Amino acid sequence: MKVLVIPVTSYQQNCSLIWCEHTHRAALVDPGGDVDRLLAEVEKRGLTLERLLITHGHLDHAGGVAELTARLGLPVEGPHQADQFWLDGMQKQAQMFGFPPTEGFTPTRWLNDGDVVTVGEASLEVLHCPGHTPGHVVFFHRGEQLAFVGDVLFQGSIGRTDFPQGDYDTLINAIKGKLLPLGDEVSFVPGHGPASTFGHERRHNPYLRG
Repeated sequence: MKVLVIPVTSYQQNCSLIWCEHTHRAALVDPGGDVDRLLAEVEKRGLTLERLLITHGHLDHAGGVAELTARLGLPVEGPHQADQFWLDGMQKQAQMFGFPPTEGFTPTRWLNDGDVVTVGEASLEVLHCPGHTPGHVVFFHRGEQLAFVGDVLFQGSIGRTDFPQGDYDTLINAIKGKLLPLGDEVSFVPGHGPASTFGHERRHNPYLRG
């Protein structure tokens, strides 16, 4: 599986274009905006975009979904259904934060812990990791030892928990109970900022020590 991280919107949210090397079929993880730019990268590499994967319902991660589905008719997988209120409020989020107008949406498939999503011949495991939002999910490719963690974990920090239905203890428990056990060598793409490894964060992240 190949990965290209494309920061989008004024929030510099890390949208990931991922694709299967054998089939050249691709997905966008968290297409928060800048849709024309994302599609140009897909075309540049001769890929066939087959689905959208969403970690959670915040605007900077899911704000481009409505436009992409309207233009291409793509299926949308994720997040967990507990984030429905965020998706329903997408239009209000855009107004509140000064983003281009967008619409709410209902995923083709809500995701639960233990589900699997596919991109071509590649498979990614789904981990439900609430705390930043109640329906946040993480996508893990075991073969590549790579996780797409949205706003659960960052290099040196963790996701905010002061949004509606966020919870600090729930977030810490998800990180320590579901992500760190995947192994120190696992790399991850966060929702913002540089990539890291679970081992580095376990040893150095001030929120995870002790």
